[in-house]
Amino acid sequence: MATIDAQEIRESIRRFRVLIIGRANAGKTTILQKVCNTTDQPEIYDAKRKKTDAAVVNATIKRGNHNITNAMVFKSNTGFLFHDSCGFEAGSEEEFEDMKKFISQRVHATKLEERIHAIWYCIPMDECSRTFQRSEEKFFFECDTGHVPVIAVFTKFEALRPVAYGEIKKEIKGVSAEERSKRIAQRVEELFAKTGVCDRLYDPENRTRPKFHVRLENMNRPNTNCDTLLERTTFALDNDELRLCLVSTQQSNLDLCIKCAVATIVDRAHQQSGLRRVDHEVYQYYIAKWFPHLKIVGHEYRPVWTTLMPCGCSPVDSCV
Repeated sequence: MATIDAQEIRESIRRFRVLIIGRANAGKTTILQKVCNTTDQPEIYDAKRKKTDAAVVNATIKRGNHNITNAMVFKSNTGFLFHDSCGFEAGSEEEFEDMKKFISQRVHATKLEERIHAIWYCIPMDECSRTFQRSEEKFFFECDTGHVPVIAVFTKFEALRPVAYGEIKKEIKGVSAEERSKRIAQRVEELFAKTGVCDRLYDPENRTRPKFHVRLENMNRPNTNCDTLLERTTFALDNDELRLCLVSTQQSNLDLCIKCAVATIVDRAHQQSGLRRVDHEVYQYYIAKWFPHLKIVGHEYRPVWTTLMPCGCSPVDSCV
């Protein structure tokens, strides 16, 4: 029986590569830190896989120069490799063309490990009247991301709540706390719909449209996470190899492992609905492969109590 083993996937693809896009102060670094469960800054490597001084990189960004080919790796989870695109929202045509070129090269790279596997496009909601600017128009109308899924990430979503409260505070005066919370939440939804940002993102005329969108709020608080973003990204991927690669980076997200296993079993059940005999050994494999903490020993699946991450390669290996 031909199988896809999670550890073999980790060894072949090495890292899950994400391009994160968004304006300055969109909360991108915070998202990456949450994904990698750290508050540390990333290590940065150039296109030649040489470690670069982060202070030098930040200085070049402040001067209006940014190299999208630089790769960011967090020590807490080396299974991810991030590229950051910024600057073109300020009207720099050169920055935008550099991003288009980078996407084209990485989308069509021969080796799967060298491709970008997902794109997270961050749109901050702290200026709800300016959610869809020229930068978003240029990206979604002009960029060709091929089969790479784009996830629209609405950051700082909590910023809509005080706006909503300010608009209806006279109406909710004297009502119960439960009713007040309900009406504010309803008004937040109305404000979000009023921006029209989803209509513009999913416009059929767009060359690129998001596969999903997620809302992130209060990401500056220690008890928040990006599990929803990781789940949406996982199910946006179009093959099991990449899904396994992403799932294997999750050091403690058992919920995501379970959801992937259930989705796979449902899919297999539909495929085998006309068969008289169900191969239970195959089903066992398709369940177990989504749990990186399980090790296949013969026909048994034994817990090894260690994660497959980190993959063991240093940040300067060929996967960068």
